[in-house]
Amino acid sequence: MKVLNIHKRRVNQPKAQIVELFRTLASENDLMLATHKWSPMKLDQGLQVGSKGGHGPIKYHVVAFHPEERIVFQFDLKGFDGTHEFSIAALDQNSTELSHVIDMKTSGFSTLKWIFAIRWLHDAFIEDAFDKVENYFSASKKRSEWSFWVKLLRRIMKPKKK
Repeated sequence: MKVLNIHKRRVNQPKAQIVELFRTLASENDLMLATHKWSPMKLDQGLQVGSKGGHGPIKYHVVAFHPEERIVFQFDLKGFDGTHEFSIAALDQNSTELSHVIDMKTSGFSTLKWIFAIRWLHDAFIEDAFDKVENYFSASKKRSEWSFWVKLLRRIMKPKKK
């Protein structure tokens, strides 16, 4: 199945301010991803081409990195053939567009995983990340609501306490 999943958010800050946050991606002080709600992104060599890692069960490696524009990851999962990318673009002097794009083909059981679970969780993950970036610069905190389906999936998938 062909998948093109696009998220965009306008942030009323100059691009240079967003780039500073972007450079913390996958670090101990990640200011891009909502690591207080989701598994952190880990990359074995940091933000550079060839670095391998992922977040939670989703595995990938970096195939392109332009520190002030974008980072592109190639999926390393059976049944997921494609990429996902974060990019930053200045809209004007005081506003920037953040975007995240998944462009892939799924096959076999992975198509069902995408349709019924991963897509929903991914969408919430990205919106929470964009909220975190926007909230970094704002006193009034934005919080995207999770759907019933996301809440249910997170409850089902939550590790059991021993």
